[in-house]
Amino acid sequence: MSNRAVLEVIALDVEDAVAARAGGADRLELVTDMAADGLTPSRATFAAIRAAVDIPLRVMLRLSDGFAAGDEAAVAALAAEARALRAEGADQFVLGFLDPDGAPDLAAVEELLAELHGCRWTFHRAIDRCADRGRLRKALADLPGLDTYLTAGSAKGVTEGLPVLLAEAARTGEPGYQAQIMVGGGLTLEHLPVLLDAGIDAFHIGGAARPHGWSGPVSASAVEEWRKALA
Repeated sequence: MSNRAVLEVIALDVEDAVAARAGGADRLELVTDMAADGLTPSRATFAAIRAAVDIPLRVMLRLSDGFAAGDEAAVAALAAEARALRAEGADQFVLGFLDPDGAPDLAAVEELLAELHGCRWTFHRAIDRCADRGRLRKALADLPGLDTYLTAGSAKGVTEGLPVLLAEAARTGEPGYQAQIMVGGGLTLEHLPVLLDAGIDAFHIGGAARPHGWSGPVSASAVEEWRKALA
C-alpha cells in the first residue's frame, strides 16, 4: 500500500474531474457555485463525474453560503439532497455546521449523518471559524464516518494557521485528533515542506489547480506539479 500523501482537488464538472485525475489527483471534492464557497452539486453532475473518473468523490452537503445549517426546513432540504445523492451512488461527503455561538451544530450534522449510513465524510473549514477547536473536535469525535478535517488552521488561511496545524498534527491519535488533517485554504507549494515534515499527509487545492482562476478549468499540468511535490 502506498504511503504517499493524499491530493484532493475541487471539481465543478466533468472537464475538471478528468483533468484532475489526469494530473494525479487521488480524490475530488465535488461542489457547485464557488462564489458561495462551494455548494451541493446536482445529482446529474455527480452521476456524470462518477461515470467519467475512477477515483473517490467527496460531495459537498451545503445549500447556502456560510456555516449555518439554517432552519428545520433548510436542514430537511439538505437531508433530502443527501438521500438523493446516496441513491445515485455517492458514498463520501463533506459537511459541517456551526451554531450562532461558534460551536458545532450537532443536531444538523446528526440529521444528515442519519442519511449517510456510515459513509466516510470530511468536516470542512467550519472548524476554522469555530469558537474552540479542541472542544469541537471532542464533540465530533464519536460521530460515525468522520475521517477527515479540512482546515487551514485559521479563517485567514494556511500562512496564518500554520502554528495551529503543526500543533494539531503533533496530537495525532489523541482523543478528538484521530481524523486525518487535510490542509486547504490558501495552501501554496511553499507550505508543503514544513507540513510534510510535521507528518501531515493530505492536501486540498482549488484555485491552485486553475491557472486562469475560477472562471477557467482545472489544469492537469498544475495538478501534476502538486502531485510531484507530494510524491
